[in-house]
Formats: sequence, structure tokens, C-alpha cells
Amino acid sequence: MLKQILSKLPRKSLKPDSDESSWGDSGLSADSPRVAGKSQRPHGGSSTAAKRASSSAVFPASMVSGFEPLVPFKDVANAEKMNLFVSKLSLCCVTFDFSDPSKSVADKDVKRKTLVELVDFVACGTMKFSEPAILALCRMCAFNLFRVFPPNYRTCGGENDDDEPMFDPAWPHLQLVYELLLKFISSSCLDAKVAKKYIDHSFIARLLELFDSEDPRERDCLKAILHRIYGKFMVHRPYIRKSINNIFYRFVFETEKHSGIGELLEIFGSVITGFALPLKEEHKIFLWRVLVPLHKPKSIAVYFQQLSYCVMQFIEKEPKLASIVIRGLLKYWPATNSQKEVIFLGELEEILEVINMVEFQRIMVPLFWRIGCCINSLHFQVAERALFLWNNDHIVNLIAHNRQVILPIVFPALDRNVQGHWNPAVVNLTHNIRKMFLEMDEKLFIYCHNHFKEEETILTSAAEKRKEAWKQLEHAASLRPVTGNTAVLVS
Repeated sequence: MLKQILSKLPRKSLKPDSDESSWGDSGLSADSPRVAGKSQRPHGGSSTAAKRASSSAVFPASMVSGFEPLVPFKDVANAEKMNLFVSKLSLCCVTFDFSDPSKSVADKDVKRKTLVELVDFVACGTMKFSEPAILALCRMCAFNLFRVFPPNYRTCGGENDDDEPMFDPAWPHLQLVYELLLKFISSSCLDAKVAKKYIDHSFIARLLELFDSEDPRERDCLKAILHRIYGKFMVHRPYIRKSINNIFYRFVFETEKHSGIGELLEIFGSVITGFALPLKEEHKIFLWRVLVPLHKPKSIAVYFQQLSYCVMQFIEKEPKLASIVIRGLLKYWPATNSQKEVIFLGELEEILEVINMVEFQRIMVPLFWRIGCCINSLHFQVAERALFLWNNDHIVNLIAHNRQVILPIVFPALDRNVQGHWNPAVVNLTHNIRKMFLEMDEKLFIYCHNHFKEEETILTSAAEKRKEAWKQLEHAASLRPVTGNTAVLVS
């Protein structure tokens, strides 16, 4: 099969136009033919040495230099190794059907061995990559990697935890292509100024689409590659950030379905670490409009660790952002999902560990109203997690300095737990916290206790009056039954 493919490739090639570096013009879309064929449009001009050099970017170098692509690198002179490199890359543009393991076994093995050779050649890093070589490698990656996942390949981000992820049967080749691309981008022999013409916005956009792969191995490879691209090509950094933001927006506000949110957040975690101080307004907007709303989807447990790390990076760089994040958490606080409440309480403790007094005082009233609701939760894990906040010395110190405001808010929740919570562990923790407040400020504790009893008496009296009014209404209705459309009036 490979010999038939190679025999169809043209023996001569012409210089491509200057704009052929774009993916659309050079035929680098995933829908292009799988084997390099004729040029996209005719070109004029004489056959100069420069044209022959650039022609190897479009057609296999073996057809230009007379090299057989299966020749090992060690059997070729150093001056011709780059041409052989391009030839082997063109050979690897051929893709195979892996749904049938018994089909084209020998050809698949030839491609695998060629990819291994290419990986070893790039890893050696002995020669600077020429522009045709850069384009040839990008083309080969486009043919092999860029593909559209079928509908049943997508995941709902943790909605069906029992479902096994679907793995691409072509992974033995895909893994080698990813490894080759990673070593190529990381290589010191790659000139970023030349490579940026081919590793452009279109190429990056197609890479980002692959993050929706259900295969965690593929997402890990993509994460490493995109991280290297972000570090090496500074000109592409704003575009990468904007493109990832758009993926997050679509995930939060439209689909809530994406497999690679955790990996993309992990990349952003490293990016945030490098932000200069003071933070730009663009970065603060990213925190408020992207990271905080990412707490909304029900699949947050899948990527919570990476999300929490990104949020904490922002707060450590600029502590006054802590109150903004807490307000966002309160805005998206789950009403019916107990596991999400436990996750939110865990992140809340992390933030409170580093918050300063001024920011704490700004949000302590709505914050402890919400914590009081969690203390009274019938789900014992939520109640326990809320009560565990008092095990943190820094949080206790913040509460002690603001006890005049906080204790009146949480005292009713503590008293109701003591009176009637079903879980013994929650009741014991509540007793310990009541004792802590009593030792902290006995007068305030007694005042809150008396005030709570008075309010309870008032509420009980109002409930009794309401109950009595309903009894009178029912009695009056029983004496004057409704006939036709006649209404019953009760004085």
C-alpha cells in the first residue's frame, strides 16, 4: 500500500505562494486528502534552487532528493538528513483504519517505526529545523490529529460516572504523533519566529478542539503541548487565553458538557502564576466572569481541584479579591446538591485561611448567614463540614474579633441543632462550639440565648394564633357550606 501511495506522488514540485503558510491554503485541514497530492493552484516562475528547497514543504523530500523514506537517518549524510526528515513526515501523513486490527498490519507497523525514528531524531536536537521541515511536521500532525469526535464520544463531565471512557483505537500512532509534536515544540533547534507562521491561530484552535476527547491520555498530551506553545510563542498568548475563555463560557452558559475543563484549568493555573503585579483589569475580569461562574455546573467535582488552585493563585497575588470570590460562591451556592455544598465549604475554608480582617468584615454577615443554614442541614456531612470551620485557628481568631456580629447570626442555628438534630456527631460538635463561644464572651452568649428564647416565644405565639385562626375558619365553613357560587364570609 505504501509503495502505491508513494508512486502517485509527483516527482517535481513548484514553489508555493507566500500565503500558503495558512492552514486553509496549504490543505492542512483534517478534511484534506490523507496523502500529499498535487498543488492547490498552478505557480509560475523558473525552477531555482530556492524553489526546490521550498517545494519539499509541500511534497515529500524523497521525491525531490531521490531519497527512499524508509532509509534510516544513520545511513544519510548530515547535509541530507533534513530532506529525509521531511520525506518521512510525508510518509506518516497516511492514516489507517484501526477499527479492523487485521487490516494493513504491515503498513501500520512501518508507520509506527517511522514515527519512532522521527521522535528519536527530534529528541537528539543536532540540527536546526528548516522552514519546509516545520511546515511538513505541522501538516503531518494535522492529518493525524485533527478530527471530529462522534456524538457518543463526548462526555457530560461526570454525569455518568459508571460509563467507561471511549478510547481511540488509533492511539498507538496518535501517542507517537503527540510525543513528536511535544519534543518538536520543546526543541532548542526550533526557531519560534519561523514556526509561528505555521503553528498559528488556526492550528491552536484545532488543538483546543481536541481537549474534548474522552481519552484522558490524549488530554494529558494536549495539556503538555499547549503549555509549551504558550511558553514558546509569546505572540499567541492573548489568543490562547481568549480561546480558552470562550470554551469556558460555552461550557458554563450553554452546554455544561466538555471533557477537558480540568486540563484547561491546569494550564491556566501555571499561566496565573506568571501574572505580574499589580494584576491587569483583564485578569480580574477573567476571575469574576470565568472562574467564579465555573462553580455553577453540577459536574464541578470533576475539575474542582484545578479550579480551586486557580482561584487561590489570584487571592495570593491580590488578597482583596477574597471578598469578591466569596460573594461569587454565595451567589452560586447550591440549593439541593449536598455534595456541592461540602465542596463549597472546603473552598471557603481555604479562602478564609488567607483572608485579611478588612475583607473578612465586608462579607461576614451574608457569609455566616449561609454557614448557619449549613449548620442546620439535615445532611450530616454538610453540617459537619460547616462546624469543622471552628477547628481552624485563623478562622476562630477572625470570629473572635467579630463575635458581636457573628454570634447573633449563628446562635439560632447552634441552638436548634442542640435541641433536635438527628445525628449525634453533629450534636456533639455543636455543643463544643457553644462552649467555645461561652468561654469567648459569656455576657454576649447569655444575651444571644435570651434574645433567641424571646424570639422563639414570639414565633410560637404567632404560630398558635395562626393555627387558631384556621380552626375558626374551618368551623365557620362547616356551619355554612357552599351552595352554588355563594361565598362563605367569616367575621
